[in-house]
Amino acid sequence: MSTSVRLDLSSPARGPRGKPPRHFADLGPDERAAAVTELGLPAFRAKQVATHYYTHLTADTGAMTDVPAAARGALAEALFPPLLDKVRTLTADRGTTVKTLWRMFDHALVESVLMRYPGRSTLCVSSQVGCGLACAFCATGQMGLTRNLSTAEIVEQVRVAARSLADGDLPGGPTRLSNVVFMGMGEPLANYNAVLGAVHRIIDPAPDGLGISARNVTVSSAGLVPAIDRLAGEGLPVTFALSLHAPDDELRSELVPVNTRWSVDEALDAAHRYFQATGRRVSIEYALICDVNDHAWRADLLAEKLLARGKHWVHCNPIPMNPVPGSRWTASDPAVEAEFVARLRAHGIPTTVRDTRGSEIDGACGQLAADESEVRAMRATARRRAVEEETQ
Repeated sequence: MSTSVRLDLSSPARGPRGKPPRHFADLGPDERAAAVTELGLPAFRAKQVATHYYTHLTADTGAMTDVPAAARGALAEALFPPLLDKVRTLTADRGTTVKTLWRMFDHALVESVLMRYPGRSTLCVSSQVGCGLACAFCATGQMGLTRNLSTAEIVEQVRVAARSLADGDLPGGPTRLSNVVFMGMGEPLANYNAVLGAVHRIIDPAPDGLGISARNVTVSSAGLVPAIDRLAGEGLPVTFALSLHAPDDELRSELVPVNTRWSVDEALDAAHRYFQATGRRVSIEYALICDVNDHAWRADLLAEKLLARGKHWVHCNPIPMNPVPGSRWTASDPAVEAEFVARLRAHGIPTTVRDTRGSEIDGACGQLAADESEVRAMRATARRRAVEEETQ
């Protein structure tokens, strides 16, 4: 089995439908100053605008009252084009889990999921429209890749969620967004530059960014080794998560086709190098699939491979699978899951079963977008048939 992986390690994302419009969140501090001076404003206005966007969490230039009123319209047109249009919002867990389907400027669809827990709030963001890695059990992987998201399209998912929490939209009253995970639609490291830019906007101190702790930001990858090594060299203490899902090459190549380019051992070696470079413990993500990868011997093999690279460098996250309708992949039996976890812990591997949320609201990544795309396709077909009948 082979796969085609497009790595964006050099330039901003461009897709077949064109490039997203430039947005304030695409720009670093120096670029912001240059952008406002192009509009005839003094450079110090950039910091004022950044304070409104990253601290007050607003993209409405009309609310930026310390900016001259006459300049706000031009500022909105040049630097604050609308990027996300809410299509659907579904809630679960008594309103503490909110899944949102967004329509982008080119009508592409992506999802984000906001989850409030006691003591923290986490947003799962998308980095691509679809995904090109074609992982066999993943709804997004079956969609294929449409395009990469821009830095601002990612950051806007975060800002909107942070504003929603600050406004008290979720049960429990106003709070702040504490964690961001790049585990939504797409392979983050295949859209490297845009994701790195988004990470900076998320972790940079206010007013240059949202000021979220880098330790509370997690970037995942299915095992794009060159990009993992590049991320390790950035000097950012973000958490890295390797989506492994099988400890043996034969099965992993079936489940995660990128394994035919970089094997299990190569991916684990890169993850270990990330730990060595950053001091940040790596998370191993492992979706438990009934009678596919949940065998006790595979838990033993996984533990052996992790321990072969040392102790205290890794944490394992078995994930009860959110089934995709119509898929042959289903979640493991609870007893089998418990045995898998027990085997890992018996070897001394720190292991925590992922708290899965939103199964009743199409919780698996990409399901909502896939459903909406299918509905749109059915409507388009119906319209074509209606036109054909009228012309007959």
